[in-house]
Amino acid sequence: MEIRETLDRYRIPWDPESIERLEVYRKFLREKNAVMDLTSVPDEETAERHFADSLMPLAYPGIIPGEGRAADVGSGAGFPGLPLALFCPRVSFCLIDAQEKRCAFLRECASLMGLRNVDVIHARAEDAGRREELREAFDLTVARAVAPLNVLCEYLAPLTKAGGKCVCWKGAPDQEEKRDGDHAARIVGFGAGEEVAFREAGAERTLYIYRKLSGTPEKYPRRSGIPSKRPLREG
Repeated sequence: MEIRETLDRYRIPWDPESIERLEVYRKFLREKNAVMDLTSVPDEETAERHFADSLMPLAYPGIIPGEGRAADVGSGAGFPGLPLALFCPRVSFCLIDAQEKRCAFLRECASLMGLRNVDVIHARAEDAGRREELREAFDLTVARAVAPLNVLCEYLAPLTKAGGKCVCWKGAPDQEEKRDGDHAARIVGFGAGEEVAFREAGAERTLYIYRKLSGTPEKYPRRSGIPSKRPLREG
């Protein structure tokens, strides 16, 4: 009942089968985390701090498209990509991570959950954005707990098709980070970010949503490591 009650508290719609699959996910994550260090969140807090947090956009109609292709960059232990793939079966999710062992975990977890709409790619974000089959191929791109907004814009825009959007999970609203993010967004083809604020486990959380207005210049993303070392900032 814990997962159900948590999703109800955040106004996230669910069905019994999805709850069962989230329980499979939680059990497998608990087993693998003992040897892989996938998450520092205690098992008893997984329902709120991982599942509800990942699914929070579903509490706000219109953020997640009803169908199409989505990419989760820096997927790690599968958040937010795996919960979203479970709850959005008409969206095909591509989970991208730079560590092969995490990719192996993601593939096995998706199989155990019975997800047929998930693919996993082993690649750095910068390299993925330059792959012809992935560049500007996605209606939605997402990232959670990966990097500052200006770095995320450079990671995600090359993967996002014109007319699509990206959603970034962050902590409490930070106007300086938002300003840097909006500056980077303009350079790589996004519009200014929209904010959706909520509270989770007593802490402030924010979804930043950027819409793709134009194609990303060919020079972006810059080569591996450069976006984080020299992030796009005004001046």
